[in-house]
Amino acid sequence: MTRILIADDHAVVRSGLRHILESHPGWEVAAEASDGKEAVSLCLTAAPDIAILDYSLPRMNGIEAARQILSHHPKTQILIFTMHDSERILEDLVDAGAHGYLLKSDARKYLIQAIEALAMHKPFFATAVSMKMLGSDGRQPEHLRSALTQRELKVVQLIAEGNTNKEVAHTLAISLKTVETHRASIMRKLNLSSSAALVRYAVRNNIVEA
Repeated sequence: MTRILIADDHAVVRSGLRHILESHPGWEVAAEASDGKEAVSLCLTAAPDIAILDYSLPRMNGIEAARQILSHHPKTQILIFTMHDSERILEDLVDAGAHGYLLKSDARKYLIQAIEALAMHKPFFATAVSMKMLGSDGRQPEHLRSALTQRELKVVQLIAEGNTNKEVAHTLAISLKTVETHRASIMRKLNLSSSAALVRYAVRNNIVEA
């Protein structure tokens, strides 16, 4: 059973999300919150698998709530749910460790797909948002991708899916130092400077699903 927390300050939005989610086999809404602080508190007690957080929550916005939730429950998958189509929010949510971004206007079309992706620990960005992040054709020059070894591509995939360096090391049965060395090499080869940029690279090159 996939347990989901919904955090939105509008009761009608929470009700609509609950109806959609609980109609899906194997999903249950474990808790609802109307502000960011309540969302963090409920995550401590309900321990949901996935938390859907409105970006504009009162008392504490969705980005800060995501940071605090992940500091206590790093395995919780975070979907930021917002009406704002903003690259700055994308940068902030990735830096905070969130795993997905869905516009409220796209909820009817993409909500189920987003939750399915997060349930499998895959990041999700709605199509319109991804294209805004990635540019007109959404692809990195092929010579940059080919510059990475197969092991480096696997490291990119695991990092973009929300794994820590320690978790990557465990998955690949290599040392933490080796992961750090691979990561530094990847960032240098691709001329990237942040985790958000690395996620964008992974999405635009279909290393992880958008």
